[in-house]
Amino acid sequence: MKEEFKLDNQLCFRLYTASRLMTQAYHPLLSEHGLTYPQYLVLLVLWEADAQPVNDIARKLYLETNTVTPLLQRMEKEGILTRQRGEKDARQMIVSLTKKGRDLQKKLADVPFKVGGAVLCDSVTPETAPTLYKMLNDIISKLKNE
Repeated sequence: MKEEFKLDNQLCFRLYTASRLMTQAYHPLLSEHGLTYPQYLVLLVLWEADAQPVNDIARKLYLETNTVTPLLQRMEKEGILTRQRGEKDARQMIVSLTKKGRDLQKKLADVPFKVGGAVLCDSVTPETAPTLYKMLNDIISKLKNE
């Protein structure tokens, strides 16, 4: 068998596996608050800047709005956020955190440190992490534009 066809030589497999295992690392920390990993990502976006259009949230998460909308609807039913028509443009849906959504930021404050500590190893250290982020951002950017 040619080397380029071996599973262990596939970058896509490494990225897929790392992504899946990273999501698993978040699961126990988020599930105790009734959250899924995608919901946590939405919260991260809204904690940075509240009251954002659905389109902006979807763009920041590299997702389509039709993928994000059902997620936001579930979060609204759980009282984490609200969705309201834009004042200037009624076609635009603005997503805002509720008190419950803002309070979750305090409750989940240790999550990045717990997960970050779990992935530190010989090759990923606080010093090397920025280089890894840059490499991953370069891959994302390249794939997004193609």
